[in-house]
Amino acid sequence: MARAVIQDVLKEDIMLKNISITGCCVVCLSSVNISINSSYKIKIEPESDAKIGDFVLVVECKWIKETEHSKEIGFNIVDFPKGELFQRYVDYLAFRSELA
Repeated sequence: MARAVIQDVLKEDIMLKNISITGCCVVCLSSVNISINSSYKIKIEPESDAKIGDFVLVVECKWIKETEHSKEIGFNIVDFPKGELFQRYVDYLAFRSELA
């Protein structure tokens, strides 16, 4: 998991649950004002073991699932960061999942 910051919405209590080339899912432990079909910028702060710097994704909210203690929010990725950081992070996560 990585820390996620949804710019101009919420800057704490959000964790990246999963990410792929097409989308991502975050888990939020506090109330957040997100609208379906709206665009946002999410700053991803990978764990230090990944040895990959922070990067920003432009995303569009596609679904919100509320539980008693949290919200899961699913996004389609609209724009990728420039350079290789995003692809390197997806590759890193795929490698880690193979070890599990």
